[in-house]
Amino acid sequence: MSEQNYDASPGDQWSSFVEESNRAFADAFERNVEAQSRFVDAWLDAVEESTENTSEMTEEGLDGYAKAYEVWMTASEDVLERVADAFEGEEVAVEDFRDIWLNAANESFKEVMSTSAFAAMTGQRLEETLQLQQELDESAEATLHTLGFATEGDVQEVGKRLVELERRQHAIESKLDRVIDAMED
Repeated sequence: MSEQNYDASPGDQWSSFVEESNRAFADAFERNVEAQSRFVDAWLDAVEESTENTSEMTEEGLDGYAKAYEVWMTASEDVLERVADAFEGEEVAVEDFRDIWLNAANESFKEVMSTSAFAAMTGQRLEETLQLQQELDESAEATLHTLGFATEGDVQEVGKRLVELERRQHAIESKLDRVIDAMED
């Protein structure tokens, strides 16, 4: 808020305060709409990319977003009502605004995340992440081999060979026991 002019009349001070409050609210509301717009653009890009342009998935994804958007707009209306209540002199706690936005965020994310388009997008991202992880593991293993270090694959191979040797040893011991038993009889 700007500096207050204490020489101004209380009515002028109140008008100045209301004007600044309205401007601050309008700025915050504009930033909220811009943030929602950026979210929509990013989300639509991701949905279009991940659903391989199947109209059913895209339609369901857009429906989920539309429901989420309705939740945000309802929250905006609720905030406006609470601001109007405050201007009318009603005691309005700051926590009321926080609760409105937190509830709206939870509800809108639930609307978006419950769609099969979101599930498909998440699945595709997970698949890409796992593929990248596999490529990184292969690269790390190749680097370790180049440097002469044992890798997890090398240790597993040694372990498999040890198990096979133990199996053969037990087979030989069993045959020897049978030979010894036959010789003693």
